[in-house]
Amino acid sequence: MRALVQYVLKPITLIGALNWGLVGLFKFNLVEWLFGPMSITSRAIYVAVGIAAVVWILLWIFGTRSCACHIEHHD
Repeated sequence: MRALVQYVLKPITLIGALNWGLVGLFKFNLVEWLFGPMSITSRAIYVAVGIAAVVWILLWIFGTRSCACHIEHHD
């Protein structure tokens, strides 16, 4: 699970966060600039960022419980 988070979710989430930061600050969409507006590649990147966000949310919700249970057993 740690490898999924470190090597897949973090980079995808950082790409999405960077892109939204650029859009918010400068009205510059890096993904569209690199791959074209709503090209197949751009859409794939947007979908990957969205899926990464959903997985982060699920890990946050359900991962917290398992971590809390794990900590309780060691105290």
